[in-house]
Amino acid sequence: MPFSVGLQAAGAALLSAGFPVLFTTAIIVLLVIISIISSLRKDATDAPARLPIHSLFAIVPFFRRRFDFLNWGFEVTGQSAFQFDLLRNNVIVVSGESARQTFFSAKGLDLTEGSKFFLAQYIPMVRGVTSDLQTKRISLIHKRLASVQKNEQLSMLIPMMLEDSRRMMETWGESGSFDPFDNIYELIFQLTVRSLSCSEISDDPCVVSRLKKLYDTLDVGTTPATVLLPWLPTPAMVKKVWATKEIYDIVVAAITAREQSGISKNDTLQMLLDSGDEKMVVVGFIMGLLIAGARATGTTACWMLTFLGGHSEWRDKAKAEVEGLLASQPLSQISTGDSLSSQLAAISLETWEAETPVLDSIIRETLRMHIDGKLIPTGSYVVYPYSDVHLNPDIYPDPWKFDPTRQPETKSAYGYVGWGGGKTTCLGQRLARVELKIVTALFLLGFRHCVVDGTGKVAQQPPLPNWNDILLCRPPQGSFRLRYERSSPAL
Repeated sequence: MPFSVGLQAAGAALLSAGFPVLFTTAIIVLLVIISIISSLRKDATDAPARLPIHSLFAIVPFFRRRFDFLNWGFEVTGQSAFQFDLLRNNVIVVSGESARQTFFSAKGLDLTEGSKFFLAQYIPMVRGVTSDLQTKRISLIHKRLASVQKNEQLSMLIPMMLEDSRRMMETWGESGSFDPFDNIYELIFQLTVRSLSCSEISDDPCVVSRLKKLYDTLDVGTTPATVLLPWLPTPAMVKKVWATKEIYDIVVAAITAREQSGISKNDTLQMLLDSGDEKMVVVGFIMGLLIAGARATGTTACWMLTFLGGHSEWRDKAKAEVEGLLASQPLSQISTGDSLSSQLAAISLETWEAETPVLDSIIRETLRMHIDGKLIPTGSYVVYPYSDVHLNPDIYPDPWKFDPTRQPETKSAYGYVGWGGGKTTCLGQRLARVELKIVTALFLLGFRHCVVDGTGKVAQQPPLPNWNDILLCRPPQGSFRLRYERSSPAL
């Protein structure tokens, strides 16, 4: 009976081992079971082609090199749609105009459920506050976001956002260089806090800086394990939970301070409180939208100024447009002795939105750079890579070239999805556009800048977006910087 004796010895050795060994063994056994179950799954005859890769080996490339992985999937299957498993989760990737139209308009696809899997790990998750929300509460948050972007509210925000921008740009000094994904992203985070939270937070640079570091912890701590096995207490997950608690505490403390002060202020928090919303709705609104707005707008702003630094002709056109706006303002509103930020604050919201075609084309091009007859089983996750349309040479010739003269694509369904499309259109794009324009305007009027490579030499071309970085499209750190020099004494 040597076989049974060997099993008994192995079992005794396992039971006598410490908790780490037992826990690791349990995880391995679980993964093996899931792997076996996945391999036994049979696809319908009209299902998308399945990738010739085991589910365990798809995890790292999907989360770490997604752009390359999806392109490989289309290449190896030769189909416009394919599927693969991530442990127990079936993922279907689609491409082409028909699939794009279905993806953005089909009623059977649930954006909220998809976001839980692909994006939720990048925001602070608190059940009933930022996750597992009822449809009614989600609709209420969307309604409040629309209220923040009404004419009166946005007009009131512009001078404050310009003052925040002036204050932070002043800290950069007369000249130097920086990584835009540090400095510009930090600036946009401040503006987003100003726009979507309260003065108790936005007026305190230390609190804003702390908040940004906590949200950065969520980004860095998001790993394949935290997404696929969120119940597993890995060190990264523990850090994410702790960061979420600290973010929650900061927001709740600010709300409590406002309520106890009895002082009414003109900001988003006051609007939410005056609307009679439940406290958890207010907390969820601020916690969730802060990072959603800062990340999307911050990424666009970083790339926008990077592209302008590498294309001086467009930098000059954008600067001339802003100078034209200032020149067109009544003399009674603007004095040449005023600071740049004060002069820009005198420009109306309507002018910023309707009379800046050059800035609009630059934003559009920056966003561009930055289900065809197949059965989609219930419970599957559907992915549509934006690169399928935005980097398609048949739609955008020489797609990697920064060219704001491109005309809006009208021949293809959803030929441009920089702000999403159909059911997934960005609900905060009005605020985002204003933020992008005022930051770019103040920077171009206040500084001369260019792109330099890792050695400090002026780059011949700006860096290309790294589409494998699903959050920022950030090139390798240290590969480039923006060199700047003050051109105006008073920002």
